[in-house]
Amino acid sequence: MTGVISAERSLYEDEHELLRATARAFADKHAAPHAERWRAEGKVDRALFEEAARAGILGFNIPEEYGGGGVADYRFNAVIGEVFSRHPAADGLAAVTLSSDIVIPYFTDLTDGAQKARWLPGIAAGELVVAVAMTEPGTGSDLAGIATTAVRDGGGDDYIVNGSKVFISNGQNADLVVTAVRTGPDRHGGLSLLVIEADRPGFSRGRNLEKVGLHAQDTSELFFQDVRVPAANLLGAEGTGFASLLRNLPQERISIAANAVASIEGVLERTLAYVKERTAFGRPVGTFQNTRFQLAEMVTTARVGRVYLDDLLARHVRGELTAVDAAAAKFWATEQYVDIVGRCVQLHGAYGYMMEYRIAHDYLDSRISTIYGGTTEIMKEIVGRDLGL
Repeated sequence: MTGVISAERSLYEDEHELLRATARAFADKHAAPHAERWRAEGKVDRALFEEAARAGILGFNIPEEYGGGGVADYRFNAVIGEVFSRHPAADGLAAVTLSSDIVIPYFTDLTDGAQKARWLPGIAAGELVVAVAMTEPGTGSDLAGIATTAVRDGGGDDYIVNGSKVFISNGQNADLVVTAVRTGPDRHGGLSLLVIEADRPGFSRGRNLEKVGLHAQDTSELFFQDVRVPAANLLGAEGTGFASLLRNLPQERISIAANAVASIEGVLERTLAYVKERTAFGRPVGTFQNTRFQLAEMVTTARVGRVYLDDLLARHVRGELTAVDAAAAKFWATEQYVDIVGRCVQLHGAYGYMMEYRIAHDYLDSRISTIYGGTTEIMKEIVGRDLGL
């Protein structure tokens, strides 16, 4: 993929570009016609997941014996993320990339044979929608502060779960929720992961939260009141939850960073087209020196970001991506995204503030990127500590 904004790339091979075309066609057919309704309703149709599974867009990283594509190459995830991030229905399509990039790895990497057989076929078919529930009303980036409890029912084989979660993506649609719970008093060693089915008595969904942006992506409160969950739903050994969460966070953060760079490219392509067409004082806005200088700076940032992220994606495919690498990429790319969207709104003038223009949606949707997946401040702390400070 090349263009005015993005230069020649060497990360992808022909099969990745074929998937890019498939993902674009899928988004145009199954998401674009519903985008406005999804935004009004605050969530996507459950059918989106089943259609994505049939198209090979969802579940491609699940082993073939469980109905998935058996593809471990993360570049396929990145291709889909790029296409979806630039699409007009990006806020709804994020539900699919969230499942593939962030949640499904818990089910493929941390489950035993029996758990795989129970859950993966339904996930691969798009029939079981998944979510991960970490954040609580009193704990955001501080995962070790999780207070939702899972207590063994005497000597039995069940846990009794009590507590609440907030800001849970896919929370309204989810059938299976990977839930971080406290099974012991130790701050880190007392955390575990339980898969909780949404139809269990005592599980309830709260509000679908009204957000500034990403209106088609459901974000929910979840409540657990004496929810009885079999010990067979435990992911890994009891007390390993904190380590499991940290294990998956680098991929989550590199996904957010890569999607931010793709979003930047899309914003700049659309802004470049706008300033060539829009006139002021009898000439195209793009012919003014300020416009040229602004776009020259932003396009250079996008090109630098693309080379940076492609290198990190290649490292991730080789198993060499570190938590520090991912944290640095996450805060840099998302901060650039927010800055560039704001500058492009300015180049659109008053029309940039009108919701009929895509740039206004970009402005609203971009802001959360520096917060979810770990705030910029936490990411800088991770990088700073690695410097021995």
